[in-house]
Amino acid sequence: MAIILVLDDVFDAGAMVKKILEKKGYQVVHFTEEEDAIKHVRKNKIDLAILYIKLKKMCGIEVLEEMKKIVPDIQAIMLTGYPEMGTASRAAQLGANDYCIKPIDKDELEEKVKDVLSS
Repeated sequence: MAIILVLDDVFDAGAMVKKILEKKGYQVVHFTEEEDAIKHVRKNKIDLAILYIKLKKMCGIEVLEEMKKIVPDIQAIMLTGYPEMGTASRAAQLGANDYCIKPIDKDELEEKVKDVLSS
């Protein structure tokens, strides 16, 4: 089964995503700190990164950029509470496969994860 990394600076939000995806049988690692998530990608296999855009120290797009340097073919779904075309466009240019708007719809998240991992 796929290994998914979730990065959200709000612990409970990331924990909720983790719980939803673990129920579907995915292995999920959850981080609240950008540096910890990037270090994990350096040392471990990750099939999909789910990254919140508005973080504490970096934006999720910068985190995606760093992760792509380490694992160029890593899949990514961006999470945002503030949908903006410029942000979505920049994320797509960096290779984000999709994005979800917060509050997260469980069914939408499950479907997008399934679609990204099967592509």
